Amino acid sequence: MVCIRRATVDDLLAMQSCNLMCLPENYQMKYYLYHILSWPQLLYVAEDYNGRIVGYVLAKMEEESNECHGHITSLAVLRTHRKLGLATKLMTAAQAAMEQVT
Repeated sequence: MVCIRRATVDDLLAMQSCNLMCLPENYQMKYYLYHILSWPQLLYVAEDYNGRIVGYVLAKMEEESNECHGHITSLAVLRTHRKLGLATKLMTAAQAAMEQVT
């Protein structure tokens, strides 16, 4: 079983590791820190029953716009956990959180 939960600072290394294993565009740790400090309510992880981060979504709100809208910076799910709907669940969590931002 995998649970979707809000990310914490303690999850950032595992999120970065997931990014490195899944995606061609990688970010330095300071970028993850920037996101969690700026929009802590918009980062979510998929955690397996062993406490391992198997996916994440990195979201933010647009800063340079008069309109209030969000943006997905990065979304990744480990290959071993794909086709389980985790990306959809991560996106749904991030979207619901973005709708709460005023």
